[in-house]
Amino acid sequence: MATTNDLKNGTVLNLDGNLWTVVEFQHVKPGKGGAFVRTKLKNVTSGKVVDRTFNAGTKVETANVDKRSMQYLYNDGQDFIFMDGDTYDQIPVSAEIVGDAANFMLENTSATVATHDGVPLFVELPTSVELLIKHTDPGLQGDRSTGGTKPAELETGATIQVPLFISTGEKVKVDTRDGGYLGRIN
Repeated sequence: MATTNDLKNGTVLNLDGNLWTVVEFQHVKPGKGGAFVRTKLKNVTSGKVVDRTFNAGTKVETANVDKRSMQYLYNDGQDFIFMDGDTYDQIPVSAEIVGDAANFMLENTSATVATHDGVPLFVELPTSVELLIKHTDPGLQGDRSTGGTKPAELETGATIQVPLFISTGEKVKVDTRDGGYLGRIN
């Protein structure tokens, strides 16, 4: 148990039988009345974001979430298999929990896997990864001045938008949060 005064970004709370991550919080002390804490909470399983206000000093139940750096090994058809580098334990994580991170994961990629009571909650990748362009159409000669983009298929099978000068076989840096192109790797 903790109080609302102990809240930090990333803290996981157990409210009404669901796990919620604190996305942002703000302590408010109005001129009249008691202080309160305004929070933005994200449901760990569904991803739903809600605003919730607590009176200052209210007790809230924190959840024990274990975040470990793990290595992605392979996909067995329905689950993604991750291995703990310290204990060599392998855990299966369902495709629903991995979510969009699957678009940017190659075998042997390091990721942070969060678990609660042994049940995987979510997978976090580094903010950027380097991937190879498997296929993209060549850019047209007259299009370069407009700063346009074109679709490109990555080696993971995902499609992102890249500048027209990028060609098949090049390595690019990709933002794992939104799938945006960050730059070319030489």
